[in-house]
Amino acid sequence: MGNGFQFIDIILFAMIAVFLILRLRGVLGRRDGHEGGYRDPFKRDTADENGNDNVVQLPDRSDEGFAADGMDADPDFSEEVIADDALAAGVAQIRSADPSFNMEDFLVGGRVAFEMILGAYASGNRDTLENLLSPEVFGNFRAAIDNREAAGHVMEDTLVGIRSADIVEAYMDGGHAHVTVKFLSEQVNVVRDDQGQVIEGNPNQVADVIDFWTFARDTRSRDPNWQLVATRSLD
Repeated sequence: MGNGFQFIDIILFAMIAVFLILRLRGVLGRRDGHEGGYRDPFKRDTADENGNDNVVQLPDRSDEGFAADGMDADPDFSEEVIADDALAAGVAQIRSADPSFNMEDFLVGGRVAFEMILGAYASGNRDTLENLLSPEVFGNFRAAIDNREAAGHVMEDTLVGIRSADIVEAYMDGGHAHVTVKFLSEQVNVVRDDQGQVIEGNPNQVADVIDFWTFARDTRSRDPNWQLVATRSLD
């Protein structure tokens, strides 16, 4: 008899446990990956509303004011984009002088400018370079092109792709805004002599190239154009 009552008790406890599990699932719910309306809070929305494609002609955007802590409510100022206080402060200074400044739009245009400048330098297109570069940087680029052409050399610079572009520095110098972008790109760089022989680079090798380019514009001017004012590469 004792064993029979013990067996009945086990069945009773098992039924109670199943009942509690079903109640918990009814209260807490269950995610199977197909429910709607769920948004990963750690994943940023990367959609670009304006689709601007040139850093030298940024859109004239009107943004709302700054929050009490000096940080704008736009996605530009999320911790994913601005990693340190110095960069955040620099961006805030630029936006104070130019409320239309937007980091995402700037980077979209920066990628286009990067490709245009590399292509113009390789092909010796001085007119395009003069419009995109500061007078000092343009003078250096033009001298390099002149020397290359005088030697009969031809440069083949193929931009395979830009893997990343990130703003790493931003500051105001008087009325001039400066923004430095770190570009990580894949390139094939080759220089040939007047006989078509390769004298520098490898046409069959794709190299990872890291460049730091600084763009600037006078925020007091009505001209919205940004110019490349400094370049630095990591070999």
